[in-house]
Amino acid sequence: MATGVPQYRRPTVQAVLPGSAVLPVPPAVSACTGAGPGGVVGRVAQYDTVTVPVRHGLEAVDILRLRRACGAVQQTSGGSAIAFLVPPGTALRWHLPGSTCTSGADLLPPTDPRWIIPPSGPQHCTRPTDAWVLRSALCEAATTLTAGGLGPL
Repeated sequence: MATGVPQYRRPTVQAVLPGSAVLPVPPAVSACTGAGPGGVVGRVAQYDTVTVPVRHGLEAVDILRLRRACGAVQQTSGGSAIAFLVPPGTALRWHLPGSTCTSGADLLPPTDPRWIIPPSGPQHCTRPTDAWVLRSALCEAATTLTAGGLGPL
């Protein structure tokens, strides 16, 4: 664990106040694209998308791969940004300078060369990256880039 980098922990117990309603927590999504070879998948609402500039995103991908925590990642159509697929609902609570989070995701066909970390398995299952782990990796990537003289982002 890096020193000087904020570490985020997920709450383990959901606190419920007396008289308040308990909202259901959506299950973890690990869906398969279902597209045939070369088929366009289109906009999918079961993921949100966190987009960051290329240099920042590639550094975060390296960090996540070392932690074995990287889900599906694709390059945007213009090639100027990296898009991480995260669980739905992340866009409602995502606030990290230098990045944007939007609801829904434009999934590419499984054989598209813009995938950095493509869907895997025989049915091309797309696994999202955990939002808390991604946030930590993006903060660590920003620190690394700034220390290397490549920042601010």
